[in-house]
Amino acid sequence: MPRGARLALITACVLWAVSFVATKVALGAAPPLSVVTLRLLISAACFVPWLLPREGRRSVPDRRRFLRLAGLSLLGTGLHYGLQTVGLQYTTASNASLYAVTAPITILLLSALLLGERVTGRKALGVGLAVVGVLLVMGPETLFSLELGGHVKGDVLVLVSIVMWGLFTVFGKPITDEIGALRATAWVTVIGALWMIPVGWLEARSTGFDLAGLTLEAWGAIAFLGVGCSFLATLLYFVALQRTESQKVGVYLYTIPPMTAVVAVLYLGEVVTGGLVIGAALVMAGVALTERG
Repeated sequence: MPRGARLALITACVLWAVSFVATKVALGAAPPLSVVTLRLLISAACFVPWLLPREGRRSVPDRRRFLRLAGLSLLGTGLHYGLQTVGLQYTTASNASLYAVTAPITILLLSALLLGERVTGRKALGVGLAVVGVLLVMGPETLFSLELGGHVKGDVLVLVSIVMWGLFTVFGKPITDEIGALRATAWVTVIGALWMIPVGWLEARSTGFDLAGLTLEAWGAIAFLGVGCSFLATLLYFVALQRTESQKVGVYLYTIPPMTAVVAVLYLGEVVTGGLVIGAALVMAGVALTERG
């Protein structure tokens, strides 16, 4: 993998790891779909300058590509964020975190089926090592707290959201190769924000949510989610996707749980465990093995 792609992925995963803390702060002051809508509107505003016509060239893609970008935005923004956020209201955090482990596996399988990327033994072993590493980071209590009964609705929504992200990654690669990572990400984000405006408005109206009630801390968290995660991290993810295989990009998602644990140690004062150290080492070994597959 090119060094620039690797650096872009690591930076994106660091931002996404911190996003869990920011999301928790934001959800303390606003309902979930309103948070998603606000973060997408902020990130869309960041992308608008790159969508303006330059040097007399058309900025809007042709009809065929525009429809593909609209479908891509529905998969990776509206459906992924929306289903995951709503699903978390009906299932446990432990269930959701364990299901999230399947994301790179989903990408691995979908990229083989839809893009013809080869699943080598080394790639499969690398993903397997990373899965074991993530489970070690989470700790045995997370695995043993998996509850299969009473959370079917939430579990299904979270799993479907993971499939949406897998499809977003796999279908995003061809259009990224055609029009470039920056334009593809910009259009996906702007269209995704438009998808979410009526959804956020309906939720705010039904719950009585008022923007005036947001605290400065909540606005800061939402701004970080919009600028740091939906804008910068997604852009870096697409930049890496343009430069290497989607399977190799997907496995980097396994670095997020160890990074989140480190953030919790630094920000929340949690203790560094042996599982964190060993699990993080296995994740990085799995990522390195998959890269070389």
